[in-house]
Amino acid sequence: MRTRSTSLAAAAALTLSFTAAVAQDYPARAITYVVPYAAGGPVDTVARIFAQHLGEALKQQVVVENVGGAGGMVGSQRVAQSAPDGYRLLHAGSAVLAQNQLIYKKPLVDGQKDFEMISIFSDQARVLVVRKDFPANTLAEFNAYAKANGAKMQYGSAGVGSGSHICPLMLDAINGTKITHVPYRGSGPAMQDLVAGRLDFIAEQIATIVSLVEAGSIKAIAVLGEDRVPALANVPTSKEAGLPDLDCGSWGALVAPKGTPEPIIRKLAEATDKALDAPALKERFNQIGVGIPSKERRSVEFLRAYLPKDIARWTSVVKAANIQLD
Repeated sequence: MRTRSTSLAAAAALTLSFTAAVAQDYPARAITYVVPYAAGGPVDTVARIFAQHLGEALKQQVVVENVGGAGGMVGSQRVAQSAPDGYRLLHAGSAVLAQNQLIYKKPLVDGQKDFEMISIFSDQARVLVVRKDFPANTLAEFNAYAKANGAKMQYGSAGVGSGSHICPLMLDAINGTKITHVPYRGSGPAMQDLVAGRLDFIAEQIATIVSLVEAGSIKAIAVLGEDRVPALANVPTSKEAGLPDLDCGSWGALVAPKGTPEPIIRKLAEATDKALDAPALKERFNQIGVGIPSKERRSVEFLRAYLPKDIARWTSVVKAANIQLD
């Protein structure tokens, strides 16, 4: 007579055998890749480049679906509520998985509980850019001007709680200033007003500003992170300027619904690693100023361990600014 423990062991072995077989055949059809923001923005640009090369690595079509709303949470919720079979994935990152958990009273998703971590696939620096006639050319000069004139300065953002809003709050905390925030419905309108001289500065993702800096429409003061970026090689970092804590870089990550079988997660992680090594992807990312994570930062284990740390990094900033959205 079979014991209960023997039956459970047999059932577990059968389950493992089944999931391994499923993973071996995966993907057998097209994958939907949800980008939780509108088409045409900097996040969407990166997502589409990555999706193309991920599909090539998997030998299957990866179809981008834009589902915007609520700071990226509407699209994220769609993925979280999907079948955990690897056929609907999410373009996530620091905003969706970390910052939204802190700034919304009732987040639609829990970044740590609702998803399986797969891989970080992009590093996107934020750059402090100012109107072309702003009376500062270095971060030290900018900080001195802000301390003396902060009451009459204005900065733009892609909306309350966005990365381009939270980053200047870090700058305020460091400088002891309180500069007026002007939220927009996206980074595009905000950048238009900066170019027109109606704003003093924006802390924007690099993919949005490279061409404008090269054209002389705006000035780049500093890369707000640890490493310089090839697209703006002459622009120093905040660390080089003596402000190592002013690190506002964002990262992009591939995640799946909670419960997605581990063999599928591993297969997607391997495909991501292969996609990031493709020369064509490297060239496109380099052109728009997007960094490719090192090999060790692409692993499933790294992302699982890193996410709680990134949430902790932003907690003090959000609490100090008392940002709370419904």
